[in-house]
Amino acid sequence: MKYRSYPLIAVIGLFAACSGNQKPVDLTAQTKQASKYQFGTVAEKALSSSARLPGQLIPFNEVNLFPKVNGFVKQLFVDRGSIVKKGQLLVILEAPEMESQLEAANSQYVQAQADAEASKEKYDRLKEAAKEPGSVSPLDLDDANSQMKASEAKAQAQHSNVAAVRAMLGYLRIYAPFDGMIIERNVSPGALVAPGKATDQPMLVLQDIHKMRLTVSIPEDYVDKVDLKQPVTFIFNAMPGQEQTAKISRSANALGSMQQEAIEIDVLNKNGALKPGMYAEVRIPMLSGAKSLLVPNNAIVRSTEHEYVVKDSSGKAELVNIKEGLVSNDSTEVFGNLKANDKILVHASDEIRQGDELQ
Repeated sequence: MKYRSYPLIAVIGLFAACSGNQKPVDLTAQTKQASKYQFGTVAEKALSSSARLPGQLIPFNEVNLFPKVNGFVKQLFVDRGSIVKKGQLLVILEAPEMESQLEAANSQYVQAQADAEASKEKYDRLKEAAKEPGSVSPLDLDDANSQMKASEAKAQAQHSNVAAVRAMLGYLRIYAPFDGMIIERNVSPGALVAPGKATDQPMLVLQDIHKMRLTVSIPEDYVDKVDLKQPVTFIFNAMPGQEQTAKISRSANALGSMQQEAIEIDVLNKNGALKPGMYAEVRIPMLSGAKSLLVPNNAIVRSTEHEYVVKDSSGKAELVNIKEGLVSNDSTEVFGNLKANDKILVHASDEIRQGDELQ
């Protein structure tokens, strides 16, 4: 009897352990896992909308003012912030050696002019004397004529030399080439200045701020969709709520180094509130002649590395890189390895990895 009770006690202990420690199995877990994903489809239709792109103001005209000759700054009539008119005198330089060159050129011209007059008088006398037969040989008369013409040519050359030196002296005065504002001054009276290259520091920088250019870079995917006839709207970041409208003034008709085409919008700066360098959000009217692929706005996952959507590929996640196009209220035009009616995940997140189960 003692040995027969052991199996019964073991069976009772086993049932007690199972009833105390084991929890019920949740048979709906897989159903809950599958139901947490929401899906949408890639649509294909013609899209007519606009694109929001950043723009930047630049002066309508800007010039770096360099001297044309070596010299010292004698007088400076403007400073940073000065408003100037076209033809206004800005700087006077001095170069004593150029004044000496002018005096020497004048002296040479006077001498050459005197020689030319003497040669002419000599020729006139011989010509008058030649009226008496045999008094002057034809050869002497021809020599005098040649000498007169040579002296006149020399005098004309010296006159041109004087004009050239005077023109060089004129370069010592620097005038404003157009109306605008001096935004930079890099010299003071007494400074030695010389003709420079584009990489050198200019004496003055002049900008025309009465009218400005709002420049916008159009990505390559959009260049054939810009409607140049429609007006654009823009809002400057420094002036929220003040929407303005204007027409596209010109386009580059070529792609730059960043595969973008530059367009410009002329903006009048009536009250001087606009400053070069200000940024704006520009709404560019676009027309898409061909059909575009559209996905719901909330289907796009954006990270620091790329933008993508999660495609359902036979029940598994496939991360498809995309580029965004035109944006509407509820959908976005995309470019990538997608086709119409592809099943994609909406409300996707970067926690989903390539190959994860979606069913």
